[in-house]
Amino acid sequence: MRSENSVHTISINFGEQLMNNLQWLDEVKFNEQGLVPAIAQHHQTGRVLMVAWMNREALARTAEKNQAVYFSRSRNKLWHKGEESGHFQTVHEIRLDCDADVIILQIEQHGGIACHTGRESCFYRKLTANGWEIVDAQLKDPNQIYGEQAANAHTLAMSQSKAQAEQVEVLAYLGQMMSERKTANPDSSYVAKLYHTGLNKILEKVGEESVEAIIAAKDFNTEANANNKNDLIYEVADLWFHSIVMLGYFDIEPQVVLNELARRQGLSGLVEKANRSH
Repeated sequence: MRSENSVHTISINFGEQLMNNLQWLDEVKFNEQGLVPAIAQHHQTGRVLMVAWMNREALARTAEKNQAVYFSRSRNKLWHKGEESGHFQTVHEIRLDCDADVIILQIEQHGGIACHTGRESCFYRKLTANGWEIVDAQLKDPNQIYGEQAANAHTLAMSQSKAQAEQVEVLAYLGQMMSERKTANPDSSYVAKLYHTGLNKILEKVGEESVEAIIAAKDFNTEANANNKNDLIYEVADLWFHSIVMLGYFDIEPQVVLNELARRQGLSGLVEKANRSH
């Protein structure tokens, strides 16, 4: 019978062997963004605890350290699960599906909480005759888990910002920016790279942001707290922004969309007044 220390040593040695030969990483089919979905499953009960994303570096670090490391799309950086909450995930096994485009981690969840809402699993809503119902108890208040960090990245960004927008000024600025980015070096900015990649990539981003906005709206409907409200605002802003990028592809100024909305509501006089002042 192996001691706990000997098992841990074997795991570390196995990770070191993997790092010496990264051919296994080449077999993983990452998507166009360089990401692959990763499912975290309890290594004893088999319950699915969460789903996140990994890039090549996150997967390599996970295998090396035997600790779950993901890639945060919202923060655009590696995310060591538990770095803020203390709820780390020890990885016992990593599996790749038949199409080589989904990862499953067999993990031990420290603290028994995988979800940022303070529940064991992120999948705590069950479809019933009454719709989606919360069926898992909240084990701990997120405010106790994160303290001041309970205000998520979107909440913190909004609370710290002093920006107040005039709608016509913002639209005019964005319209001009799109025009400039279309002919700019693809490496000079995110928008320039989008235009260089082509329409399909732009439309893909619009679709992704639409889904993110829908998810945020459902989350806010389920739990009407400040973080979920700010998530919704943030995701809708992303959707609007990428929609304006799409319009720019066709040389359509965002102002004309505002004009159409005004026409529908009989507000054309207000738009004319706004246009005269600029």
